[in-house]
Amino acid sequence: MSRSGPVLPPHGEGVSGDRAIQQSLERAWPADLASADEKQLCALGTSLLRADATGIGRADWPVFFGERRQAVAPAFAVARFRIQAVIARRGGAVGRAVVHLVWAGADRGGTYTDGRVTDLHFTRTVTRKGAKWIPQPQH
Repeated sequence: MSRSGPVLPPHGEGVSGDRAIQQSLERAWPADLASADEKQLCALGTSLLRADATGIGRADWPVFFGERRQAVAPAFAVARFRIQAVIARRGGAVGRAVVHLVWAGADRGGTYTDGRVTDLHFTRTVTRKGAKWIPQPQH
């Protein structure tokens, strides 16, 4: 860590730079959710982003993608998609959270870019079966 802040790996560093990105996110935004909630939200956010970017698993997210039954061409190649870092934090109000993801991928044209940033918002719903985090559609 330098005096001006954490040192991030240069773009294109690959998997070896992901740990530094994860540590930088964790230092920049200290944890403020219960550990179990953060772990669950990180898994949900990762799954949702993967479904959005690659098209795989969209049926698991009808609230987010709707009930579309037609095939949608994926924006990113499955084989060249990876999450570089992910954290979940409170979303400003009780029962809200934001999952902050840094990721890398190759688009349909073959252009590979790392350091892409996506924020996914969730609200907590409590039912008789327990609490559940629900993704909020992006506007």
